[in-house]
Amino acid sequence: MSDIEVQDNANTDNEQRTNGGGDEGDAWGSHESSSVRRYAKMPVDRNAPFYNMNHKHRGMAIIFNHEHFDIHSLKSRTGTNVDSDNLSRVLKGLGFRVTVLTNLKSEDVNRYLQQTSEMDHSDYDCVLIAVLTHGEMGMLYAKDTHYKPDNLWYYFTADKCPTLAGKPKIFFIQACQGDKLDGGITLSNRSETDGSSSASYKIPIHADFLIVFSTVPGFYSWRNTTRGSWFMQALCEELRYSGTERDILTLLTFVCQKVALDYESNTPDVLTMHQQKQVPCITSMLTRLLVFGKK
Repeated sequence: MSDIEVQDNANTDNEQRTNGGGDEGDAWGSHESSSVRRYAKMPVDRNAPFYNMNHKHRGMAIIFNHEHFDIHSLKSRTGTNVDSDNLSRVLKGLGFRVTVLTNLKSEDVNRYLQQTSEMDHSDYDCVLIAVLTHGEMGMLYAKDTHYKPDNLWYYFTADKCPTLAGKPKIFFIQACQGDKLDGGITLSNRSETDGSSSASYKIPIHADFLIVFSTVPGFYSWRNTTRGSWFMQALCEELRYSGTERDILTLLTFVCQKVALDYESNTPDVLTMHQQKQVPCITSMLTRLLVFGKK
């Protein structure tokens, strides 16, 4: 196949602040919470600036690689195996125990995620999940049907997976999030206008998550059929050369820069898709700096 660009479309009333007053939530409806006290082992001092990445093992990395689909409207994702192989190689270099799962059905994806969350991660620094697939706004595709992205991290919240509580939980998602196109804008340099630690501490169950989508909500995500997706190419390159030195958010900033500046779609036969741009989207609930370091 020729070297072309394609898309992956498809009650705290008793809690008072020091300045007085109570804390209230900005939401209607019932409160799905529990008064049951839950505990997990503290992996790092309360006010430590960095995550503890000195456990016996780095952690598990699971790559869900979807190339073929039972859904007739979804084309095969040519080039995804390049992404999978590239990411697998880089993550192994960072000390991860990598598992690649290909063309799983939705039920199998969910089962594997649940089984992984039920494992003992006490000796692991973190966990990493990558998904390479087709997507639309608010959904990702397995081989047989779609599912919500939230399903990926549902089982890994601190209450459900206590041995990962206080540890980084990283998600990389290469998929479209819609069908909008980003034509970009050309910038020029023309001057047209002037211009204290305690014995224990409590954390939210959704703390310490890092979720990175290859594109912003509503937009296409581009994949080169020979070299792989723009996002995975940039991510793997940054992880390969700076993965043990830079903190992850700094590293991901340079991933965004690389995707935003170095890539542009090449589809001259389809002018509406030609010379389009892309930028990844980062959602961080990390509470410390994350540097993988050498293992």
